[in-house]
Amino acid sequence: MFEAVNSILGRFWIRFIDFLPNFFGGLLILVIGLVIAGILKSVLISVFRLARLDRLFAKTKLAGQQETKLWEDVLTEIVRWTVVLLFLVPTLEVWGLQRASSVVNEFLLYIPNVIAAVVLGFVGLVLSNLVSDVVRNSVRSVKGASANALATLAKTAMLFFTALVVLNQLGVAQDLVRILFTGIVGMLAIAGGLSFGLGGRDHAKQVLDDLKKSIK
Repeated sequence: MFEAVNSILGRFWIRFIDFLPNFFGGLLILVIGLVIAGILKSVLISVFRLARLDRLFAKTKLAGQQETKLWEDVLTEIVRWTVVLLFLVPTLEVWGLQRASSVVNEFLLYIPNVIAAVVLGFVGLVLSNLVSDVVRNSVRSVKGASANALATLAKTAMLFFTALVVLNQLGVAQDLVRILFTGIVGMLAIAGGLSFGLGGRDHAKQVLDDLKKSIK
């Protein structure tokens, strides 16, 4: 019995000692990746501060400073963790964890979609604020409450469509997003047709009569 236990312990310590170089080698690779990721994050933060995008968007009223700062933080964190995962792959391979390495590789292939979704989300936010200002300034002759309501409606619609685009980019329920988008477009087309056909029927008849007279 003692010989069997000693044999098991002996094999364990031999394997453990053999694994130590791989363990420290993989750990060194991971530490280097963490350091590089931290440096890259600091560089991106410095670039954003020098660019002063938050102040630029705040002056143009396209996005608030806090909103811009939030999107910058999200983007820098994504870039940082992308670098960490890039170094995590060889670390896992050195440790002999090939299956975990394959999972991380698949996740790395998905990260470009996340970055694109973040950029699209920020662009959608800027465009929604721009559309809101354009609508509000275009209907100045209307009462203030009505102008604000139309501007809010336009902004909400832009944010909604931005959310659909972001979800589609992320690959989340793509079929559902397509069906929902098609349904909304169809609903707007039917609503526009009914409103023009019922509310503008007389005006449309007059236009057609004038067109017939001009042809004759």
